[in-house]
Amino acid sequence: MATHFLEGEIPNEHPEEASFHIIPVPLETSVSYGSGTAFGPEAIIEASTQLELWDGKSVPADDGIHTAEPIDCSKDISKTIDEIEDAVAYAVECEAVPFILGGEHTVTIGALRALKQKHGRFGVVQFDAHADLRDIYEGSLYSHACVMRRASEDLKLPIFQIGVRALCLEEVEYREKMEIPHLDARKLHLRGIPKILLPTDFPEKIYITFDVDGLDPSVIRATGTPVPGGISWHDALTLLERAVSNRKIIGADVVELAPSEGDHGSDFAAAQLVYQIMGLCPLED
Repeated sequence: MATHFLEGEIPNEHPEEASFHIIPVPLETSVSYGSGTAFGPEAIIEASTQLELWDGKSVPADDGIHTAEPIDCSKDISKTIDEIEDAVAYAVECEAVPFILGGEHTVTIGALRALKQKHGRFGVVQFDAHADLRDIYEGSLYSHACVMRRASEDLKLPIFQIGVRALCLEEVEYREKMEIPHLDARKLHLRGIPKILLPTDFPEKIYITFDVDGLDPSVIRATGTPVPGGISWHDALTLLERAVSNRKIIGADVVELAPSEGDHGSDFAAAQLVYQIMGLCPLED
């Protein structure tokens, strides 16, 4: 990786001294509409060089950020997921909060596996236009459209979905069967953001997975499957703040950016999103 996150503002901190590990995963194997997610991590890191260190409340970079080398995604998908798991496990070993940069949403599986080994039970807060609850899509259990099914069915992790507005009947039925709590985009539009967002019995430790198509295309258009009626920028920040209230982020990812030539705004918004989530991580002294 030629450039590290926030290069020009901070050094690429030694992994054992950093509170955050940026793990680029340029995975693109199962995109189902527009392509380009393989270039997402590089675009986010490049755009991060234009960020201000002050995020509006603090300077998350003061806690140290290490940008790892990109995961090799040329292998079989199961081996790529294993390598993601190893990279996240190393971040945990360094007592850092892992931040995965996708790449398609499948990258989340490796992160969740590693964190399950460390923390046992935790919750997954998913921002997304799609439910991603299909069991198999286009012949693969590891399609981007199946990632939350793997989290729920295989890893037995509780999920809370935010911003969904495109899902199939199989996903509707699975959500109902498993009683997966959600705040879909239409309900969010009609009723606004509740003061208490997550169920009271939702785990204290949470993982944030943020598919950028969860945002409205007016915020980020450069994604493979944009869907109208998404979350606005400031609503996204409020939702994040309320999701982490009285809870602890143990990891996060920002995925599905598909950079488009001339659309610097989408890349910058994705980089800003990563940094804003960092600012919500309570770190021990």
